Amino acid sequence: MNRQSHWENVYKTKNADQASWFKSRLSKSIEFILGTKIQKHDPIIDVGGGASTLVDDLLYEGFSDITVLDISSKSLEVAKKRLGEKASRIHWVVDDITTANLLQSHYSLWHDRAVFHFLTRPKDRKKYVKVMNESLKPQGTVIVATFSLKGPERCSGLDIVRYSPEILQTEFGESYCLMKSLEESHETPFGTKQEFVYCVFKREE
Repeated sequence: MNRQSHWENVYKTKNADQASWFKSRLSKSIEFILGTKIQKHDPIIDVGGGASTLVDDLLYEGFSDITVLDISSKSLEVAKKRLGEKASRIHWVVDDITTANLLQSHYSLWHDRAVFHFLTRPKDRKKYVKVMNESLKPQGTVIVATFSLKGPERCSGLDIVRYSPEILQTEFGESYCLMKSLEESHETPFGTKQEFVYCVFKREE
């Protein structure tokens, strides 16, 4: 089963709030995004946003140029249905982030919670970073949350790669400066714990 088929099947066979990574409000993500002091009209992309409620909170906070990208069309349909009429205010993209053709030097902020750690092949991580480099503005901000070194080794039936802030820095390269990081113990909908690390990077070129 390829990557897209896997994730379409996940959202066809379980409700969004039954996924291990589900969180009713991504408070840390919102805190970091607001802390960047970007303008409300600045373009934001939520990579792997799927059925996440982050888009709801971004709209509530007044952000007006939001793109949500996910490899699963089913996950985006969940978010659209939840938002109702507000869904028309969002740019929805069904694509694989390793091969996506996004607007060049467009986004002021790149957010990814729980996508990068699923890229177990080095060549896929390099493709991801290439897309990020091409679509992020100079001086843009990257907020990425992955499983930490204390996190699980598998998720949703797939192997993952665990990270520290230093390892993520190496993956993204010298043009990204690590501004802050923190670890979060995420409680899954079924009562287990998953250890995440959140990192905020500033593009220096």
